[in-house]
Amino acid sequence: MGHVNPSALAAYLKSRRDRIRPADVGLPTGPRRRVPGLRREEVAALAGLSADYYTELEGGRGAQPSAQVLAALARALRLTGDERDHLFHLADRPLPPAAYGPTAHVQPGLLGLLDRLTTTPAQVITDLHEILVQNPLAVALVGRPPARTGPRASLVYRWFTDPESRTLYPPEDHPHHSRVFVADLQAVAAKRGGDAEVTGMVTALRKRSEEFAALWDTHDVALRRSDHKRIVHPSLGVIELDCHSLFSEDGRQRLLWFDAPPDSEGAAQLRLLSVIGTQDMTPSEPPA
Repeated sequence: MGHVNPSALAAYLKSRRDRIRPADVGLPTGPRRRVPGLRREEVAALAGLSADYYTELEGGRGAQPSAQVLAALARALRLTGDERDHLFHLADRPLPPAAYGPTAHVQPGLLGLLDRLTTTPAQVITDLHEILVQNPLAVALVGRPPARTGPRASLVYRWFTDPESRTLYPPEDHPHHSRVFVADLQAVAAKRGGDAEVTGMVTALRKRSEEFAALWDTHDVALRRSDHKRIVHPSLGVIELDCHSLFSEDGRQRLLWFDAPPDSEGAAQLRLLSVIGTQDMTPSEPPA
């Protein structure tokens, strides 16, 4: 980090922010908007950063963003591949692999579709189930991913190593999700040609999880193209939804969205979810 130019980085971020219109990212224009593009706090929210931190970055006050922060900013500002590379250059960060990991650049076609999905939860993930970007309803439904790097950024890895990750689904559904995760990973391993990232994850999971090892040895192979899920929401209870996947051309990224049949309880819960957002509506414990 010896060649960071904070003022150049700040100017570049501001120039990219100014060109994005609120409607481009699913935000209302509003009558009192005094800037041509997004507000600083809007960029921060889209990137999952604090408004103070982003203000420090754009103010050129010496902040040194990580690769993960830069990738999140590239998505929030809808940067092209060349623009994203320039952002990393200004921050004196080496470019991460283009296709894989939580810092991967979201493929423009998937990101464009995500921008238009404003009434249903949707997110873009990698083929190893690392969340790249979410719309507000997806955050309200499944929460933000933990700030993890390496294998732990993958929900598949956490599913078999961290019991907390399983609280998203009812316990009686866990065997189903375990089988689907492993069959999907088998298919991804074949498509990637046994690269080091997948091989290392499989080796680690076989050592850490007897359940994973047993399922892996069944050799079931199936990409997870669609599924019926019951998601445990802290305020709305169990929400029964259908999950659909749209794959990028190379199969390395997926756009997931959730919906429910019209007039179903799940559809009503989704409408309520759009109202409460990320508020915690569970009653607090009375004082002792």
